[in-house]
Amino acid sequence: MDEVDAKQVDQIVVYKIDRLTRSLADFAKLVGRLDEAGAPFVSVTQSFNTSTRMGRLTLNVLLSSAQFEREVTAERIRDKIAASKRKGLWMGGNVPLGYDPDGRTLKINPSEQQIIQTIYDLYEEHSSMNKVREKAEQLWLRSKQCRLADGRQRGGNLMSRGRLHHILTNPIYAGRIRHKGQIFGGQHPAIIDSDRWDALQQQLSSKSAKERNTKQHRDPSPLAGKIVDEAGQKLTPSHTRKGDRHYRYYISQKLVTGVSRADDKQRTWRIPAKQLEEPIGRAVIRHIRDLCVRGSDQIIAAGEDMIIDHSGAPEMIGSVKIKPGGLMIQLDPKRVQASNESKTPINSDALQLMLPFTECRRGVEMKLVVECDTTVDQRLWRNIANANHWYKRIKEGATFDQISVETGTSKRRIQQMIHLAFLTPDIFRQVTQGRQPMGLTSDWLLRHGMPAGWDAQRKRIASL
Repeated sequence: MDEVDAKQVDQIVVYKIDRLTRSLADFAKLVGRLDEAGAPFVSVTQSFNTSTRMGRLTLNVLLSSAQFEREVTAERIRDKIAASKRKGLWMGGNVPLGYDPDGRTLKINPSEQQIIQTIYDLYEEHSSMNKVREKAEQLWLRSKQCRLADGRQRGGNLMSRGRLHHILTNPIYAGRIRHKGQIFGGQHPAIIDSDRWDALQQQLSSKSAKERNTKQHRDPSPLAGKIVDEAGQKLTPSHTRKGDRHYRYYISQKLVTGVSRADDKQRTWRIPAKQLEEPIGRAVIRHIRDLCVRGSDQIIAAGEDMIIDHSGAPEMIGSVKIKPGGLMIQLDPKRVQASNESKTPINSDALQLMLPFTECRRGVEMKLVVECDTTVDQRLWRNIANANHWYKRIKEGATFDQISVETGTSKRRIQQMIHLAFLTPDIFRQVTQGRQPMGLTSDWLLRHGMPAGWDAQRKRIASL
């Protein structure tokens, strides 16, 4: 097709039109592209070509018939498979561990049957998928082995957490057949008693999220599937809840599956989602603005400042690679060029940007400080500003009671926060730049206070 677009092809010859495509939608796009290039195609066995009106009419009739035939055939096959599965027949595919094919049904493989029963026993004992995976690895339980047509062996590997979960939730082991969300009685023997299987599904369900209309689904993670670590492993969206508050994270696969090795020195990540999404979004939109790619829904002029709405930034991102000290962002060239009002080509090198960052840790919690895009703790900043205002009023001779009446703030609150007016200049500068330690918050200061001496302040902040 690149040669067609370059107008290096005069005409395309095919055996039959319906061997090219049986979709009218695909064919319309293809014909439009060929017409633009001036390259009609001709059928060897059908006496018409697309360069005439009658040829195009005949072509559309033939393709409509071909598409109808394809859809009818596909519908018949789907109906046949559904009817066979309602009868409990095995309709082919990958043979599950524990069974061997036996015509249109399955028979139990005695050696693999013991593996299935062991996996079910492990989950009933531990009620934890990570524990089941660890015990299965210790017991050297392996996946099903099979020989391919070319002679190669497939399978026989240690089973992942996902594979074990699939075995535990597969109704095939209870003597049933699943099809399109429905479960029918099968004609093959069961490895696990049906009552035991049903009880285990209840046990699995009690460990999983109940609601699907949760904040996690209403507020999805826009970088899901796009952010990877140094080894190319994707970071998985995760969430947790504390009271009524909902927290989202991007975490390494190892923290999800529990897979780790003693000699594996690759680090893992557990990063609050907003600390990634917001600075990346702002940096991407600023970068696109600098490339003169302006969209009214992304960049709004307000006086001399630019108010940047970064909500559309994830659509412009192709991938994000995170490594200690930096984020490498690769923009999607098609989406960026589509939003480029000037329509001038964009250099591929300009579609990459690097965001350096520093890490602050408190236990397992991490805070990323992106050097070119810091976020100021507005609550802490307001409390410091208020403390300085209260201290100024005290120097003018006002009492705590008078300040309380003037500002509508309780006297106790003023007395608790007045010490913020005496922060060292370097700590104050860190707060205004959003680079203070992660533990330095208004709530922490309210509980612990701050000593008057500057050296003592620096020592206390350094311990956070």
